[in-house]
Amino acid sequence: MSVITIVALLVVLFSQEGMTAGNEGAVLRCQCIATEKKPIGRFIAAVEVRLPTSECRDTEIVAILKKNRRRVCLDPNAPWIQKVLKKLATRPQ
Repeated sequence: MSVITIVALLVVLFSQEGMTAGNEGAVLRCQCIATEKKPIGRFIAAVEVRLPTSECRDTEIVAILKKNRRRVCLDPNAPWIQKVLKKLATRPQ
């Protein structure tokens, strides 16, 4: 095999690998690094629950605040969060 053929194969191989990594590299980690444990229920406008995936093994609960629309990660094990989740689960859709 000639050097040019080997170089051409390596270029094709690495370009394919780069395209795959580029597509998957968008969100390959958990979004919540720190979580809020204190009750902030009255400041919450909406709640997003992110279930565990292959990219993140944690259940993530993200609250969107009323005043500034800021996103705050909440501790899913905090007792007040458990109560909020139960209320949301029993609420009619």
